[in-house]
Amino acid sequence: MGPAARRILTVAAPFLPGNWPIPANGWDFKSGQSFEVGPFRITPFLVDHAAYDAYALLIESEGKRLFYSGDLRIHGRKAVLVERLIENPPRDIDVLLLEGSSLGRLKDDQQFPTEAEIETQLLQIFSATEGLALVHASAQNIDRVVSIMRACKRTGRKLIIDLYTAAILEATGNQNIPQSSWPDVALFVPQAQRIQIKQNAWFDLLKHHAKNRIFIENLREVQNKSVLLFRPLYCRDLERGDCLKGAAYIYSLWEGYWEQGSYNKLKEWLKRNSIPKISIHTSGHASTKDLKRIAEAIHPKMVVSIHTFLPERYSELFPNVQVHFDGEWCSLLSKTRPESHIFAC
Repeated sequence: MGPAARRILTVAAPFLPGNWPIPANGWDFKSGQSFEVGPFRITPFLVDHAAYDAYALLIESEGKRLFYSGDLRIHGRKAVLVERLIENPPRDIDVLLLEGSSLGRLKDDQQFPTEAEIETQLLQIFSATEGLALVHASAQNIDRVVSIMRACKRTGRKLIIDLYTAAILEATGNQNIPQSSWPDVALFVPQAQRIQIKQNAWFDLLKHHAKNRIFIENLREVQNKSVLLFRPLYCRDLERGDCLKGAAYIYSLWEGYWEQGSYNKLKEWLKRNSIPKISIHTSGHASTKDLKRIAEAIHPKMVVSIHTFLPERYSELFPNVQVHFDGEWCSLLSKTRPESHIFAC
């Protein structure tokens, strides 16, 4: 991962349940700039993905060239990065490790909604909502936070975030991304998070982000002019604070979490408060159609499936496919040292 992604995960870890590890020190690489690690020459390429600061990697060693797609898409706010990669792809690639997370979610000729289309859908819901708009999205999905912020500005609403989100947004190091200090952003700290702050003595962190802090009575007064970046830990505060009249709940995560029962308690809470669920989301991964564009542009000698539930589909979609399962070793012979094994999956 890149340096910004490491910072995000580092600041997020203390807020999360369980014993989340702090990311190990890595390389502060930059897109397009090659660096050496042992016998390998690595060139990172910043790509479009739901996770911030995600990269594809070109890895070269002993005359062989492997391209690892990482997770990527071409319908987010950084789609131009992958379009440039398609227009000017790395040449003479021996192996393409290609993600296929989206396979099976769409028909082969269908496309996921763009992040700009998500913004338009949010705008329409914010305009039609009489009370507080609750957008249940990951604070680490920076593209989605930007879409929410843009829809807020277009509808005259203020974006309400918690301390966790404020820390993540600052960790990006990008001042063009919404920050807790922006005049159209406010900080609301729910009771569960106040307990965390007290237990961990995060008083300096709170003070750092408290310029636009509001409390439940303030939120109650401006609920029809606000959008809350929602997390389930807000439920009790909003219910006790009488902030739910005319509210709308927008689910902006992978639908699988909802279907698999991850939010059963939340479903009961929404039903109890007569709040409708509206789904507005797009994938963090490329559609089948875009995966084919990427593979055709790179034109590798071999395609290997990674990060997919349907590896058997690769042979239908791409030429020269090899399927290797988790924990299975595979190798290329070096052009200069035929006896050596260069890479493994």
